Amino acid sequence: MSDDSSHDGQGLSRRGALAAAAIAGVAAAGAAAASSNQPAAAPGSAATATHGSSAGATHTSARMPVINVPHGGGPWPFADLGFGTRDEHEEFLRYLRAIPSIAATRPTALLVLSAHWEESVPTIMTAAQPPLYFDYYGFPPETYRLTWPAPNSPSVASRAEALLRAGGFRTATNNTRGYDHGTFVPLKVAFPSADVPVVQVSLKAGLDPEEHLAMGRALAPLRDEGVLIVGSGMSYHNMRGFGGRGAAVAETFDRWLREAVQAEPATRDQMLREWTRAPSARDAHPREEHLIPLMVIAGAAGADRGRVPYNGTFAGVRLSAHHFG
Repeated sequence: MSDDSSHDGQGLSRRGALAAAAIAGVAAAGAAAASSNQPAAAPGSAATATHGSSAGATHTSARMPVINVPHGGGPWPFADLGFGTRDEHEEFLRYLRAIPSIAATRPTALLVLSAHWEESVPTIMTAAQPPLYFDYYGFPPETYRLTWPAPNSPSVASRAEALLRAGGFRTATNNTRGYDHGTFVPLKVAFPSADVPVVQVSLKAGLDPEEHLAMGRALAPLRDEGVLIVGSGMSYHNMRGFGGRGAAVAETFDRWLREAVQAEPATRDQMLREWTRAPSARDAHPREEHLIPLMVIAGAAGADRGRVPYNGTFAGVRLSAHHFG
């Protein structure tokens, strides 16, 4: 594709259209791809001190934080997608590379909730060695040959399912699905050696904020068991706004979101429940799947106040990351 200012029939610049396609990853498939149970075919440590266990849990001496990260677009940064500046890409990459250092001890496992997987009930990935699920299209062939062989953790998968059930959720498991790009793209940057086990858990269809806050509350004990809980979405996700057309909307909504995340916890949760009342909310998220992982993270945060360790620009719009604890 050329990087010029000509426009398509709907008024998007080619540069903006490229950015939008990259961010979408699965734009044509939409929610159907998010709920797919089949991986796409590819063309081709510091120890943690423990102090006992109960109900299958191993407790650590330091509580893990919980984090919500933006995952960029499609296979970025493993292909040149033709948008953004080197400086803004490097700022984003520096943030992702610093993730392993945010906790006092190295996590024993990662539990990830990606915007790109929805099921009728929370579903836990159980394949011993999940493949990569290339849920994007139209990118260079090498982006379908990426590898990131992170193993699953059967014990964490079982523990997560038990906690969700104890929290009142019906659950399911899936032993065929692979890590989608909402998981493997940011974590391949953060943990390039793929030496920390990863368990992916789906969002719940309907995308109800309160249900996902409750999911986070149910999963919170994992924080005391060496598990880093990670939400992966985007603080702005309107396909027609990438490339700069949505810059003002993204800035407005992101300002509100930063205020919500850093508020006193009860206020924070109430603001997130009522996120559609925020300024520019539906312009920033016509469909909220990329915002909902934050709800799980906020639920798992409990009484911890939030902070915003990354607030930058990507594909012409404002994005932020959110940490608690």
